[in-house]
Amino acid sequence: MDESEFVTLADQALADIENALEACGADIDIELQPGGVIELCFEDDSKVIINRHVAAQEIWIAARSGGFHFRPAEGGQWVNTREAGDLYAMLSRVVSEQSGAPVTVSPPA
Repeated sequence: MDESEFVTLADQALADIENALEACGADIDIELQPGGVIELCFEDDSKVIINRHVAAQEIWIAARSGGFHFRPAEGGQWVNTREAGDLYAMLSRVVSEQSGAPVTVSPPA
């Protein structure tokens, strides 16, 4: 996949992530930053950063519990490059951890 194809795919994924986060019911502030970055701010002043990494053709999540990388896969999923699981499962985990309440972040239907 060339760079422009990846950017288009990642930008759609980031828009889907933003919509899913807004619909999840968690008490977080969602701030869009230039260059394909979503910053989540929690009540305890912690943050989760979600961004596209063009050179690696991945979406990265930086959270208190660590850094996670996801590559596009068939069917529109983004899969973890280091362990089993997908992007939305990891988002649910890190948002739950940092918000202090169980949260489910669901992919678009």
